[in-house]
Amino acid sequence: MENHQKVLKQQPESQSLAWFSVWSDFISKSPFSTQVLSEKSSKVIQDILEAITRGDSCIDATQEDIQALGNLALHNQELSSTNVAPFIYDQYFLYLYRYWSLEASLAQQIIRLKQQTILDIPYMDVELLFSDEYQKNALKTVINNNLSIITGGPGTGKTYTLSRIIALLNYAQPNLRIAMAAPTGKAAQRMKEALQNSFNDSNLAEFLTPELKQITPITIHRLLGLGHSSHPKFNLKQPLPYDLIVVDEASMLDLNLANMLFCAIPDQARLILLGDAQQLASVDVGNVLADLQNMDALSENRINLVKSRRFKEGALIGKMAKFILNEHADSDILDKFSKTIVPAEILKDIQINAEMSDVVQLEYLPQDISSHTHLSTYYDQLFLGFKSYSQAIQKYLENEYSNASLYQVLEAFDQYRILTAIRHSLFGLESLNRQIEQRFLSSTQQLKIGDWYVGRPVMMTYNDYQLGLSNGDIGICLKRTSDSSTPFEVYFPSLEKWVLANRLPKNIETAYVLTIHKSQGSEFKHTAVVLDQKAKNLLSKELIYTAITRAKSVVSLLVDQAAFEQSIKVGTVRKSGLLSKINLLD
Repeated sequence: MENHQKVLKQQPESQSLAWFSVWSDFISKSPFSTQVLSEKSSKVIQDILEAITRGDSCIDATQEDIQALGNLALHNQELSSTNVAPFIYDQYFLYLYRYWSLEASLAQQIIRLKQQTILDIPYMDVELLFSDEYQKNALKTVINNNLSIITGGPGTGKTYTLSRIIALLNYAQPNLRIAMAAPTGKAAQRMKEALQNSFNDSNLAEFLTPELKQITPITIHRLLGLGHSSHPKFNLKQPLPYDLIVVDEASMLDLNLANMLFCAIPDQARLILLGDAQQLASVDVGNVLADLQNMDALSENRINLVKSRRFKEGALIGKMAKFILNEHADSDILDKFSKTIVPAEILKDIQINAEMSDVVQLEYLPQDISSHTHLSTYYDQLFLGFKSYSQAIQKYLENEYSNASLYQVLEAFDQYRILTAIRHSLFGLESLNRQIEQRFLSSTQQLKIGDWYVGRPVMMTYNDYQLGLSNGDIGICLKRTSDSSTPFEVYFPSLEKWVLANRLPKNIETAYVLTIHKSQGSEFKHTAVVLDQKAKNLLSKELIYTAITRAKSVVSLLVDQAAFEQSIKVGTVRKSGLLSKINLLD
């Protein structure tokens, strides 16, 4: 079911509806059901399946809905080892059994961690190490709890605060066993870079040990020992061998992964979750971080950092982020955006430099884009951000693949990325990658050899445990000698690893352009966000907020007006019963 869910999200609506109908017809018959079910029962089943593709774990259910399912549905209190059913209902919601089971298990593990007695650590008064009271309170929260949730928007110092907390805990408890993880390889690499920068602070020097500096964040999948099967090595019976476990980008945790993680936390260990609850929820079912944020039972376990240091007061990107998060019922919302943030005009080439102020630029796409005669103009504008990257590749080729040129290539590539909401359209992932690739090849005067050429950025689309690569890992195709007979290799900066291009899977994706979901955990100096009409039904505040906060200096918006308005007005609320289950257990 979980794999079908991922496929359905990428299909046209008509195909998804057809699949819902086939699946509901299948489950309505023997051996699942011994009764003749009505059209109403098929409608209820289809509603549940459709909800799952939206990321909801359940639906609101009436008594009529439950009766329509007959023996396909059981009350949760009727469940036993010999009495099961495809659908479960409790006093609030109706579920597919899998997601009811995951929610119930996660709720139990959250309460288990909350109720554990932990090793007492005296609070250390370290005024110099923290910038504000919220950060000091984060330290108190971690000292006093097994489970701590530290949230905040971009630049509020989540990693800065974390570096001080773990240094102080390690200082107070010598030989503390620490693990750090993130949902994706890219997010783990960003966590590593941010921690290393924080550890360079001279005020922290006396609290650091060489071992602490050498800790390398990994993916949650690697932490849990998830190999080719879906069963983790570490679980309730064999918990993780650590005293402190830190997970960054926790907004990306889906229900299944969160349950596996919480089950693997030892009773006496501390778990710290970091994230921005305003960002996109997970790709799969669940909105775990947002749920944890709303639980009264966890009010003492969480702290929200509010002072942004990335975006100075009045800086445009920070101002735009706040604008998006505000409630907007106005019909003139785009006019308000134009007056408050930036008016619409033609996108221009922006030169990145260290001293520059924030830049936000906005251009609207024509309504009938499919018949527009100047599509190439828009693709040309989007390619402008890759000019420094194509120039770095040209120098790399001219300098016969020197290490100094390689560093410039990596630095230039991380300056800019194009983000889109969908895969299939004139401004979807596939079309944009194809168009940018053509312009890149022309500017660097290269021809493709098969699928490969120097400078091709690629992204893994699944975990390959044999190669040691994770879903979301991004690499760049390069060569290491000027000998034309040598094969292409792909360098993965987050792993500092070279892999022969012909060893990589055929379905590896070109990555000039990322979906906004895949960009989570990344950070670029300049992001271009592209939203056309076909993306309209998928858009939300969380999506556009996530996209624009990937940028440190420049955001370029190339958007359909109606789609952009939708993204500012509509928030995502996922249906979940996790909160009610926690309240019942607490």
